[in-house]
Amino acid sequence: MTLDEYILGHIDAEGDYLHSLWRDTQLRLSYGQMASGHLQGRVLKMLIEMVQPLKVLELGTFSGYAALCMAEGLRDGAELHTFEIFDENEDFLRKWIGGSPYHDKIHLHIGDALELVPRMGEQWDFAYVDADKREYVAYYEMLLPMMRPGGFIVADNTLWYGHVLKEARESDLQTRGVQAFNDLVATDPRVEKVILPLRDGLTIIRVK
Repeated sequence: MTLDEYILGHIDAEGDYLHSLWRDTQLRLSYGQMASGHLQGRVLKMLIEMVQPLKVLELGTFSGYAALCMAEGLRDGAELHTFEIFDENEDFLRKWIGGSPYHDKIHLHIGDALELVPRMGEQWDFAYVDADKREYVAYYEMLLPMMRPGGFIVADNTLWYGHVLKEARESDLQTRGVQAFNDLVATDPRVEKVILPLRDGLTIIRVK
């Protein structure tokens, strides 16, 4: 037994619907490993239950796994808006979100979040960022004025397979994007922050 298997055997179960979604993601979508998965999904659900947000924003829906986990933790009257830029994922997403017990809490938007989110004029209590790594700084600067004081931004992949430790090639825009984001957040007096070495790195940011 590996340590990862031990951990998964000692936390809350994934659930049949999420497990089926995970398997379908691996079969039907390219880069299926990008889905959040069992451990991270349970962490996201618990964070939502701890923060008790009314307005949740997700940047980067991919297969909908993280969205469903967060929606599972939402209290009555709360809602989650999730943005996916790749319209080829839309049919897959509408099937799995629409068939879930939490479909009425989730609003799926297809398009560029950097263009669409500012038009909504919302204030967010919780934001989960797992989209284009090249745009992490732009997402962060967009989100900060929209977050309520005391709100949380959670950013995924902030250790980026360990590449953040190395000097990135000029052409490696994803690594450079994550490094720039990490450096900005680390020195930003507007927020409190911690990086958890969970999967590929999860940064939890509290807006002051």
